[in-house]
Amino acid sequence: MVPADMFAHLGSTIGGLMFVWAIFQQYFPYELRRHIEKYSQRLVGYVYPYIQITFNEFTGERLMRSEAYSAIENYLSSKSSTQAKRLKADIKNNQSLVLSMDDHEEVSDEFKGVKVWWASGKNISKQQTFSYTPINDEKRYYKLNFHKGQRELIIGPYLTHVLKEGKAIRVRNRQRKLYTNNGSHWSHVVFEHPATFKTLAMEPEKKQDIIDDLMAFSKAEEFYASIGRAWKRGYLLYGPPGTGKSTMIAAMANLLGYDLYDLELTAVKDNTELRRLLIETSSKSIIVIEDIDCSLDLTGQRRKRKEKVEEDEEKDPREKLAKEERETKPSQVTLSGLLNFIDGLWSACRGERLIVFTTNYVEKLDAALIRKGRMDKHIELSYCNFESFKVLARNYLKLEAHHLFPKIRGLLEQTNMTPADVAEHLMPKSLTGVAESCLHNLIQALEQEIENGKLKAEEEGKEKKSAAEEKDQDTEASSDRK
Repeated sequence: MVPADMFAHLGSTIGGLMFVWAIFQQYFPYELRRHIEKYSQRLVGYVYPYIQITFNEFTGERLMRSEAYSAIENYLSSKSSTQAKRLKADIKNNQSLVLSMDDHEEVSDEFKGVKVWWASGKNISKQQTFSYTPINDEKRYYKLNFHKGQRELIIGPYLTHVLKEGKAIRVRNRQRKLYTNNGSHWSHVVFEHPATFKTLAMEPEKKQDIIDDLMAFSKAEEFYASIGRAWKRGYLLYGPPGTGKSTMIAAMANLLGYDLYDLELTAVKDNTELRRLLIETSSKSIIVIEDIDCSLDLTGQRRKRKEKVEEDEEKDPREKLAKEERETKPSQVTLSGLLNFIDGLWSACRGERLIVFTTNYVEKLDAALIRKGRMDKHIELSYCNFESFKVLARNYLKLEAHHLFPKIRGLLEQTNMTPADVAEHLMPKSLTGVAESCLHNLIQALEQEIENGKLKAEEEGKEKKSAAEEKDQDTEASSDRK
């Protein structure tokens, strides 16, 4: 009977308190209520040992979604899936299922031995529309509770850790994009290129050197800040067509998890538009200008080229006409504008960014364009050697070794064949393609390439011999006239 009496007494007490609170809300003036609530909260603050911080989903006059709220949501996603009893599920990037805690749920977290609590909630207010039909306006929030004795630790290092980790999770989970410029604006598609450094046909040592360089760059934010340089790095990829320059760029993007911006210089009107495109790029990205030697008239030695053009114009009026046609082209991007794009003041407007140029003819590029500090690392992608072939054989035929490998090695040392051509001969021509037949196809192609090289060398030798004989005859004729 005692427990029953106790619960009855407790119930009547709670009921009495609720009745008093209702009378207080209804009959006490607003100003008096406000003062009572203010001082009662202050009184509770003296004895209540916890501090609460609220992070609203929307902030500011324009009600933009708070970056802090988004970062906290990402940070709590893993803890929500293991602790919360009620979860919300959503599909992100059309492929992955993301879980977050439902409204009015609570999860705990620990940082350097200190325990904190996160709670989710929402405020609902009614808004009048033009049709006079009220709609519910939901504004969500997260609340962080912690002991007041840990104020400095939580407000400083802990919240910095939460925001940084939340942003990192967002970057890892985001759907990466491939951008291209249409005039002064970027458009994009989903970036889904499967290339990786594991499948890249290249010598293992050279490949590892590039990987180490990229990873060191991605983790060097504090280093770049300490030396007073913008957090960016330039790569020049050069070599004959078909040696894997574009594939290398895709592998770089997949390794670092970066977006790709494929910049078409001929579609850019002038230097101002080029600068605008640069400002619109994001951090954690690779800006690519492929075939830089063909993009614009930016190659060669500027002074010598100008003098040569002037001489050609004097000899042939058609050269002058061609010059006038070039000058009427839509793109007026200059070498100076491109250099400022690479390492001028505006190049520092975003951090963690790579700028990559590709070219088939590195000797044509202006030295100012590819010097260290602009193109920091020069990577030559050359013809297929035996180490590159072994990677391709592993990729296409699942072979680690074969009795024909030594013969292929000898043939590769006698001729120049690009990795793209080698890969084409290794490509099975049917679903039941046999590896050995693909290797024989490659051997035949290499032997044919060597034979063609010999014939070409013989023809060039004959031409040189014929030219030398003609020169000798001209010399003798000249001597006879004298």
